[in-house]
Amino acid sequence: MQLVGVKRRAVGVNCISDAELSAAALHLRFRCPSERLRLSVPMLSVLSLSPSYTLPSAGAPSSARRTPVSRMAADGAPKIVVTGLGVVSALGSGDEFWEKITAGECGIDEVTGFDASRFPTTIGAECKDFDPAPWFDNKKSVKSTDRYTHLAMAASKMAVADSAIDLEKTDSWRFGCIIGSAFGGMDTFEKQALALDKGKKVSPFMVPAILGNTAAGMVGIELGPQGPNFGVASACAAGSHAIGEAVRHMKEGAADVMLCGGAEAAMTPLSYAGFCAMKAMNSKFNDSPKKASRPFDADRAGFVMGEGAGVLLLETEEHAKVSARVRLAPRRRSSPVPRDGPDLSHTPPPHAQARGAKIYCELAGYAATCDAHHITTPHPEGAGLSTCLANALDAAGVAPSDVEYINAHGTSTAYNDKFETMAIKTVFGEHAHKLAVSSTKSMTGHTLGAAGGIEAAICAKVMETGTLPPTINYETADPECDLNYVPNVAQKLDAPPKAAISDNLGFGGHNAALVFKAYAP
Repeated sequence: MQLVGVKRRAVGVNCISDAELSAAALHLRFRCPSERLRLSVPMLSVLSLSPSYTLPSAGAPSSARRTPVSRMAADGAPKIVVTGLGVVSALGSGDEFWEKITAGECGIDEVTGFDASRFPTTIGAECKDFDPAPWFDNKKSVKSTDRYTHLAMAASKMAVADSAIDLEKTDSWRFGCIIGSAFGGMDTFEKQALALDKGKKVSPFMVPAILGNTAAGMVGIELGPQGPNFGVASACAAGSHAIGEAVRHMKEGAADVMLCGGAEAAMTPLSYAGFCAMKAMNSKFNDSPKKASRPFDADRAGFVMGEGAGVLLLETEEHAKVSARVRLAPRRRSSPVPRDGPDLSHTPPPHAQARGAKIYCELAGYAATCDAHHITTPHPEGAGLSTCLANALDAAGVAPSDVEYINAHGTSTAYNDKFETMAIKTVFGEHAHKLAVSSTKSMTGHTLGAAGGIEAAICAKVMETGTLPPTINYETADPECDLNYVPNVAQKLDAPPKAAISDNLGFGGHNAALVFKAYAP
């Protein structure tokens, strides 16, 4: 038996002192190779844990274990609404992207960005026609930054345009940006490493170009957000974590407007070779790439790598409406600090709908957990994800029965799809068979750190339209994956859903879940 989180040493229960138990408090977790330790109510009391924290019996599916969370729907917390969407993907952008997603089109094809013939997998989902130049005011920045930053900038400016927000009338100190990425500037890293190996000079822009925070920083330089601004690195959960942390900052009153999501451009020889070496990618469908990504299908054989970016523009409900509150003037490029006192010459921002934008939905809840199990494999009972989903619902104040759609992580790998299904059934019980679950990675490929941003944008469109995108290539049912995965053809609800969820899992055991609600003024 191992006591994890207090002391990494083998101990028996009787060897743990009262002092150790007291110090451990909420951070105790027991692991036993033979069976799970079931603690009695008295023992739970000693451990300072609530009896409601149930530990599963051996061999049984894990119960979702609610952990104390700050309810985002608590009285006084601002309501956060989605008013802008930006997506760059192998399926295009904007309306084109949504039309192709709902039509079940696939962006996966032969890799063209480099010679993949030496690898067992030769397919991917590339943004083949993407040109970064139109998306930068300072054209020199294109050469000094990585492709992942280019994608992030494009998606961010798309989101701003979609929201019709007037940034000149937005207080830059209450405007932030958080963008997640698994790899950061991988393309730059590889090219500069090769240059060094050949005896060439390394670019002075190499270091900032490869950093995982550079995308958010460059958006700050181009669009002016001076509030919370940083990057998130949590592998394939990074985009969802970035959005969730943006919501957290807004709920806490640190910002009125946030650009948030994920960007990834890791379709490079080295990262591709790494995933091939792990045998994580599908190599059985090289001759039919559009059939390769098969989430929840019995014949799934690994994920298909993709690239892209997805960014949401979030506003507090107050900011999206006509506000009587006087705001500080926006920062001018020549001014390093905000002016003292209010600027009465500026008109408060108009309601989102009045300025020609939509309020897609409310982003009501967020939660993050860690499996603490394995660096690449999800927990075999879906324990970390089930707790994450339950906590996100609690944070949003949403009942499981109100959820009608889940955009699943659904990587088309044997373990993820099985364990994710288990987690959904654990949290939703019988209702799991009444809701719809789809994996749009069947069409976009797995965009890694960008997945959370792209899939959150898809959820926002689902909340707006009531159209559920399909899981394509679903041909052979897996008895362990027995939910409604919206097979092959989009489904249309009679009305937009009350609530929807997007969840993502990342290497390291990281889990993130976002809860979207229908907007009600």
